[in-house]
Amino acid sequence: MLSRELTQLSETSRSGNQVSEYISSTFLEKENKKRPMSQICGLKKPKCTPNRSVSIPRFGVSTNQEELLAKELEDIHRWGVDIFKISKYSGNRPLTVTMYSIFQAVFTDLEILAALFASAIHDVDHPGVSNQFLINTNSELALMYNDASVLENHHLAVGFKLLQEENCDIFQNLSKKQRQSLRKIVIDMVLATDMSKHMNLLADLKTMVETKKVTSLGVLLLDNYSDRIQVLQNMVHCADLSNPTKPLELYRQWTDRIMVEFFTQGDRERERGMEISPMCDKHNASIEKSQVGFIDYIVHPLWETWADLVHPDAQDILDTLEDNREFYQSLIPHSPSAVLEEKSLGRGASGGSGVGSGGAAGEKFQIVLTLEEEEGETDAESPEEEVESGHGWVRNAPGWKAGQRSDREDEDGDEDEGGDGELHRGGRNIPRQRSGT
Repeated sequence: MLSRELTQLSETSRSGNQVSEYISSTFLEKENKKRPMSQICGLKKPKCTPNRSVSIPRFGVSTNQEELLAKELEDIHRWGVDIFKISKYSGNRPLTVTMYSIFQAVFTDLEILAALFASAIHDVDHPGVSNQFLINTNSELALMYNDASVLENHHLAVGFKLLQEENCDIFQNLSKKQRQSLRKIVIDMVLATDMSKHMNLLADLKTMVETKKVTSLGVLLLDNYSDRIQVLQNMVHCADLSNPTKPLELYRQWTDRIMVEFFTQGDRERERGMEISPMCDKHNASIEKSQVGFIDYIVHPLWETWADLVHPDAQDILDTLEDNREFYQSLIPHSPSAVLEEKSLGRGASGGSGVGSGGAAGEKFQIVLTLEEEEGETDAESPEEEVESGHGWVRNAPGWKAGQRSDREDEDGDEDEGGDGELHRGGRNIPRQRSGT
């Protein structure tokens, strides 16, 4: 179903095609030709030899702003902790102080310990380019790992190699069996952060949610490794796709940083005479549309399903995600045709029943639906023009509806058109109307 919707999106406009290609190339798994393996070392040697006699700082790093750092770390368990302030006060070592603070508590459960370690190393030594870029440039990493989850395999190799450095084996007191179990969990979790695995992970998670719904107590026993690792994999995957769920100020900083990374890769591709990857061309990429599409097609379906699994513990996160989506939607400029149409309908920029100030409080998302069967379409209302108005290209975005979102929704994603002039999608009714902005 997603492939069909992405095809429709790509046909609407140039920017829609870029967003569609980015989602397709990043989150849909593709088969790659095998390449010969080569030897490679991805571990950077420390500049100095650790000394056991040297006292370890309170948070694992030396800083002259320890009290400010301590204050920020008090919120380490709060969603939306300001990681940028932690980075500032720790001398650009936020991961070290965060993990050091967490490890100061005693964790005896092996799976929790493995999950924390996997989260810490899941992007270690990241080169700032995508798997596909490494494959297309015949990089040593791609050759080493035969084009399969190139970066994820590299992160694992570097992470476990670090444990072999002097005074770095934090698992030295585990038994051989415990170490083997921990290593398997970590590998399974980090490999699941390959974004091309997204659709399979989401499908399995939806199945788990349905299983929870049909059980008599509405709970999952998780009494086998397969079920437990599935939850852990989706948990770290949700964390990996959590930037849009953070408070808006933090989310915008992450967006700026990832777009710099994308555009830097695009510049490298341009210099090499390569085809520029989707959303990596700084001359024509639409950041606002990319974020709305990213949320509609990838992030919201995942977090909505996770929120259903752990209901009601993630509802605030889901609400923040929807508010952030609305913010970026409001930044997408209108085309002249859309403005003229609103005037012809007798409503100003603040009118209507949608996201604008005149809208009902409970109706956050009034999404334009462009259906071939819909009557009354004028020649001026082409799909491309609706895309430029920032509405039409999300007409089939999964997981969205007008008005309040129901707590229990159909997961089959079926679409049918009812006789009451509404589109029924996944158990939800989406009125056919155009919103004010």
